[in-house]
Amino acid sequence: MPETLTVRIFPTEQEAEMAVTRRAENVPVDADLLDEARALNVDLSRAAEMGIARAVRAEQAARKFAEEYPDVVRSNNEYVAKHGLPLEKYRLF
Repeated sequence: MPETLTVRIFPTEQEAEMAVTRRAENVPVDADLLDEARALNVDLSRAAEMGIARAVRAEQAARKFAEEYPDVVRSNNEYVAKHGLPLEKYRLF
């Protein structure tokens, strides 16, 4: 079972001035990854926040693209359904 990490994010002075609201959240994290991050003195709160922000931006961009170009998404999905992934034989997973 993954170790539970309590993310406590404390704002920098600049962020405090911007009145950024933060809250703690419990998130399960791979124990080995967590140990390695701690050994490297990684700021876990900042790393978690940056990762979440990156995931949110990527999801927003993907949804925007799908909304703006539904024909492209549909065409691509049809191609993959009919022919498979173009470089599938080179996949390592």
